[in-house]
Amino acid sequence: MVEDSEMGIDPADLPHIFERLYRADRGRHNHGLGLALVKAILDGHQARIEVESGTEGRRFRCLFPLNNSS
Repeated sequence: MVEDSEMGIDPADLPHIFERLYRADRGRHNHGLGLALVKAILDGHQARIEVESGTEGRRFRCLFPLNNSS
């Protein structure tokens, strides 16, 4: 889990934050690749990511499946 106390993500942007090159805040100096890369890595591990965002900050939680093979 990763969390911060920065301004939350606008609810209109939440469905798009894992899209490659998507930038919710054009005023920031980023390229819209970070969360897309995280999502691609998690997909490769059949894991998922959950996002909570509000006025107090943002929280990203990565959930990996249990491996039941012996």
